[in-house]
Amino acid sequence: MRVECEVEEDDLEGDHGTVQGVVVTCSRCGHVVESFGVTGRSIRRCLAMLKEECPNGENNYYVADGQDD
Repeated sequence: MRVECEVEEDDLEGDHGTVQGVVVTCSRCGHVVESFGVTGRSIRRCLAMLKEECPNGENNYYVADGQDD
């Protein structure tokens, strides 16, 4: 199933203070993951983490809101 996810930029706590990052939320169950950095690579990492960590054990295809296939 294709699941759109909300992507937000936020300041995350790193080892040496705050760091810019992204927070990605699954629109289906509300599960949240975070990654340092605000590039497309950081967003893709979060989308992959959602697939690995799905609390419902689903095997979904996660995309950022408004992202085309």
